[in-house]
Amino acid sequence: MAGPGSGPRTDLLTDTGRKEPAMGVEIRIPSTPDARSDPAAPTDGPGTGGAGPSVRACGAELVGTFVLVLAITTTASAAGLARPLAGAGFGSLAVALVNGLALAVVVASFGHVSGAHVNPAVTVALAAVRRFPARWVPAYVAAQLLGASVAAFVTWGIGGAAARGAPHLGANAVSPGATAGQAFLAEVVATFVLVLVVVAVTTDRRAPEGLAPLLIGAALAVAVFVAGPVDGAAVNPARALGPMFVSGTGADWWVFVAGPLVGGLLGAVTYRAVLSRGAPPETVLARTDA
Repeated sequence: MAGPGSGPRTDLLTDTGRKEPAMGVEIRIPSTPDARSDPAAPTDGPGTGGAGPSVRACGAELVGTFVLVLAITTTASAAGLARPLAGAGFGSLAVALVNGLALAVVVASFGHVSGAHVNPAVTVALAAVRRFPARWVPAYVAAQLLGASVAAFVTWGIGGAAARGAPHLGANAVSPGATAGQAFLAEVVATFVLVLVVVAVTTDRRAPEGLAPLLIGAALAVAVFVAGPVDGAAVNPARALGPMFVSGTGADWWVFVAGPLVGGLLGAVTYRAVLSRGAPPETVLARTDA
């Protein structure tokens, strides 16, 4: 993993004249107090005007969530049906890896358009710590839910009735032997990990340069390894609700909404209120000696 200084940092200029790091790309910030340090606030397209997000940004959230959820649900459905790409069928490792790889691709591809939240838990958490305009949350969440639902329909079309049967299009469910309370805790912890990393690498100028997509994707893969055995690891209300809606399932749906939202809020607040104010001991010592 490359460290600081491994590449040129691309900064973004806010309305205050301060430069803030973006996710490896240049993203312009509108002159609104809520978006002052937000690396995801769009300025182009109809409907911006300081009153709402651009159509392009919402479109990027829809498409990005579609790509992410499609990758997850098709892989999970194939694993559930033991359908191989070559050799043995997909297993749990494939599902965890596709989560991370797909998210890394989406963040790298759409981060400069919308911030590539592709997850209501991320959007709500960033808004809670004033790194995303709260008034734009409903439009982003709606786009994410629509993208996830379209992905589930496409998974159904690809996998047929069999994919909608036992695998339920990759919908999350509490595993046999686990309780809804355990699943809720797993979702809280897993989403805490993801959002903690998201906030750390996208809102702190000291974070490694240009590595946000890779680090965020890796964080999701880790989160899936943590919660996967308990409930399939949604870590994303849109990823959970889309396949549930299309497959006609919905048991314990609240676990996959409340858990990620709580975990995301805890992750964002932990970093912004506590960890972001820290510095390595050698840095503090150097400042004292100076």
